[in-house]
Amino acid sequence: MQQTATNPSEDLRSPSSSSSTTTTAVDTVNRSTSSGSETTTWTAASAASGTSVSSSTNPRVRCTDPRREVIRQAKSYKPTLGLGDLRFIYRLGSGDIGSVYLVELKGFGGANFAAKVMDKKELAARSKEGRAKIEKGILEMLDHPFLPTLYATLECPRWFCLLTEFCPGGDLHVLRQRQPERRFHETAVRFYASEVIVALEYLHMMGVIYRDLKPENVLVRTDGHIMLTDFDLSLKSDNPASTMAQIVSDQAPPNSDQSTDATAADPPPFGTSSCILPNCIVPAVPCFRPKRRRRKKPSHRRSIASLEIVAEPVDVRSMSFVGTHEYLAPEIVSGEGHGSAVDWWTLGIFMFEMFYGKTPFKGVDNELTLANIVARALEFPKDPAVPGAAKDLIGRLLTKDPSKRMGSTMGATAVKHHPFFDGVNWALLRCTKPPYTPRPVNYKDLVRADSSADNSVEFY
Repeated sequence: MQQTATNPSEDLRSPSSSSSTTTTAVDTVNRSTSSGSETTTWTAASAASGTSVSSSTNPRVRCTDPRREVIRQAKSYKPTLGLGDLRFIYRLGSGDIGSVYLVELKGFGGANFAAKVMDKKELAARSKEGRAKIEKGILEMLDHPFLPTLYATLECPRWFCLLTEFCPGGDLHVLRQRQPERRFHETAVRFYASEVIVALEYLHMMGVIYRDLKPENVLVRTDGHIMLTDFDLSLKSDNPASTMAQIVSDQAPPNSDQSTDATAADPPPFGTSSCILPNCIVPAVPCFRPKRRRRKKPSHRRSIASLEIVAEPVDVRSMSFVGTHEYLAPEIVSGEGHGSAVDWWTLGIFMFEMFYGKTPFKGVDNELTLANIVARALEFPKDPAVPGAAKDLIGRLLTKDPSKRMGSTMGATAVKHHPFFDGVNWALLRCTKPPYTPRPVNYKDLVRADSSADNSVEFY
C-alpha cells in the first residue's frame, strides 16, 4: 500500500462526513477538543499482494439492507475481504484517531460505505489503541435505527478499518450553516432532538455513555433521519449489572414524595417498581381484584396507567477529561467525576446551538470557555424568539449540579415528558416526516480516474 502526503486544506472539498471534525467548503467552525485532535492522512491504493487481512461482519444487520447483501455477495466470491477490495472514492473528513472515506467494494457497485481508517503505528505512538478498541466494541453491539451499523472490520499490519453506513445528508453542523440565519426552526429542533434522545436512551440502556454529542456527530441519512457517529470517546460499562432497568407508570401513587430536588428536576412523578429486565415486569397498579370487592363500573372510562422503561448506567463513572470544549459538562471541567448525566448536559448545549446558532458558554479562548461553563449563569439571547417550553427544557438540561439535572435520575423518560415534546409520537419516530431529505448524490462525479491498478491515486 502506497502512501502519499496530502494537504489538509484539500479536505475543504468534502461534501459530507462521518467524523467529528469535518471541514466543508462553505461554512466551517472549528471546535477544539480536549484530547488534542490531529489529522491522520492516508492515500488509498490497491493493497499490496501478500498482505494478511482479516474481516468480520455484524450478524445482527437486517437481511434487507443492500449494504449487507453486497458484503454477503463479495464474501461468497472471496471469504476474506481486505483493504485491497475497497475502492476509495472520496475523503469525507478526519478525526482524532483516523480519517473517514467514501468507499465501495470493487466489482460490487451500487452500495457505498463510510470507512474509518486508522493507522496502527500512530495509535500506538499516541496511546490511542484503547479508544479504537472501545469504538469497535460499541459498534459491534449496536442495533438501533438511529445508530451506526458495523458491516465489516478490515485489518492488516498497518491499517485498521471500520466499515459503516455512509450518510449523504452530511452532519447537522453543516446543515445548520445552510439554514436562514444559520439556525433551525422549532419544528426541526424538536425532530432532531427527539431522535437524539431515543438514541441516547438506547446507549444508556446498553451501558454506554456517549460523551461526544454535538451537531458534527449527528449525521443525516438518505431518508432524512439521523445517525449518531464517533464513539471513540464513549465510556462503556464492563459490568452488565451496572445498567439497572425500571418499569415505571405515569400514574403517581397517592403518597409519593415529590419534595426532593432530584425529583423536581425530573417531572412528572412516577410510581416505580425496580427490577432488571427482562426477568419481571411489575405494574404500579394491581392487575386483578377479588370478585367480592368488585364495584360497579363508572359511566366514564377509567384511565389506565401506561408503563415505561427507564434505564441509566448509574454505576458507570469516569474521571477522564474528554469531549469538545464548548460541550463539556461542569463536572468534567471540575474533575469531580461524571456519569450518564453528561449526555443530558450536551443535549441542552446541542438544542441551544440548534436554536441560536451558537453555544451558550463560548469564550474568546478555551480557558475562558471552561470558566464560563463552571461559573457563568445560563443566559438566553433576545433574538431569535424561542418558545418558553424550549427555554425551560434547555435550562433544566443545563443545570450545573448533575444530581439535579433533568435526566440524571429518570433518564430519557423525564426528558420525553417535558411539554416541549408534546405531540411527539415516540413509538413512531421513524414514520415522522423529516424536515430535510438529502438529494441523491451522483457518486460518479466524485470518482477520480484510475486507469491502472498499479498507480497510486490520491483521494482527498
